[in-house]
Amino acid sequence: MASVRHLAPEGRADLANGVRLTTSGLSFSYVTDPVLREVSLEVNPGEIVGVIGPNGSGKTTLVKVLSGVLSEYSGSVQVEGEEVCNLSHRQLARKVAVVPQETESALPFTTLEVVLMGRHPYSRGLSFDTAADIEIARWALERSGAAHLAARNIQRLSSGERQRVVFARALAQQPGALLLDEPTSFMDIRYQVELYDLVRGLAVEDGITVLTTLHDLNLAAEYCDRIYLIGEGCVRASGPTDEVLTYANLTEVFETDVYVDTNDLTGKLMVIPLSGRARDELSQRRKAPTR
Repeated sequence: MASVRHLAPEGRADLANGVRLTTSGLSFSYVTDPVLREVSLEVNPGEIVGVIGPNGSGKTTLVKVLSGVLSEYSGSVQVEGEEVCNLSHRQLARKVAVVPQETESALPFTTLEVVLMGRHPYSRGLSFDTAADIEIARWALERSGAAHLAARNIQRLSSGERQRVVFARALAQQPGALLLDEPTSFMDIRYQVELYDLVRGLAVEDGITVLTTLHDLNLAAEYCDRIYLIGEGCVRASGPTDEVLTYANLTEVFETDVYVDTNDLTGKLMVIPLSGRARDELSQRRKAPTR
């Protein structure tokens, strides 16, 4: 049995070593509609790398390609030097776990049963969950702040609670990399911060590789080490967060005015979208003659 299934002596599940994710010249189309165009990126163990961009820019498609859901791509997509399309779903699921925006369950599973689904890559045929599987699932719930929900019906949870369970299911895979697709879209600000604090701990303390797509640019500024800004399927800017989240980059790609400044408390950038009224006032100021 693979060693990643074992529990540490203190009862903590051992996560796999972080794995390097890379794409080179990645392009993908739905039939004849190009979605990703020559995208090259890398994410290393211990990093949180953000992917930002407008709706329809290709962020979710990128996650689906990296996770093996979409395989008809051109270019190269590798996990720890192995081409994704050459790995079986079971092999890839032992290396990479995905937390989607939201997951609905058509059946009334308990929360613990949902998290145990994350153990599937390590199961043999139709074998039952082992004691180790159950302990790892309970550890994942605890780490995700959802241990108190273990016996609850997944269908009766709030969107935020359900997302914590989905995150726990991903942890139960004991992956080397986490792909997060706007994981806090349905969470209030408290749970958003708590989840990304957890993600930061997994990256810094456990060396997990993290790629996350985000719409919230302030969360990106606070938690991401590097950012890829995507527009119309292309990488429009990439690099350290403070070099990408600039007024020029954001207004060009998102096609709206924003205010970018430094947060006096955290020292991180903050991005504020400007209302129509504020944009009109800004336009008038630009047109006003200087004295």
